[in-house]
Amino acid sequence: MHAAFFDRDGDGVITFSETFGAFRALGFGLGVSSASAAFINGALGSKCRPGNATLSKLDIYIEDIQKGKHGSDTGSYDNEGRFVPDKFEEIFSKHAMTVPDALTSDEIDQMLQANRQPGDYSGWAGAEAEWKILYSLGKDKDGLLHKDVVRSVYDGSLFHRLAPNWNPHDKEKLNGIREN
Repeated sequence: MHAAFFDRDGDGVITFSETFGAFRALGFGLGVSSASAAFINGALGSKCRPGNATLSKLDIYIEDIQKGKHGSDTGSYDNEGRFVPDKFEEIFSKHAMTVPDALTSDEIDQMLQANRQPGDYSGWAGAEAEWKILYSLGKDKDGLLHKDVVRSVYDGSLFHRLAPNWNPHDKEKLNGIREN
């Protein structure tokens, strides 16, 4: 569900420009938005595309997003792309030591280390990028990333709260982003 936020025109395909525009709408600068779009679309584009795809190899097809699941993650999504509530709860029962329903930056680092699979360098990078971006977007004034905020990434609502003017399926606004 969170991937749909990036599909601004609602065609089921997330282009490089849509990923870039979504990061800009979330408040990231040009450099981070460009690097994030390159990393995300570069890593997922070739994995998340049907065999008959004719568009850019950087395009991510939402219908095949589960093919982009990487190793060294929390297991909160299964191999079919379904949310796994028990694995989500496990994040906090195992790693939230300072506050039961929140993670500090250090606790996120410890979780990332604990989830690393030997030799899975791309999985390590993917997990670290996801959690560091989430922490920067969702931490409170005390540096805590609360459970409800993390959960709102999985259901996609966090992005919509942070970027209310980034309306999915709004082609007029999408064209404005592409022109700027």
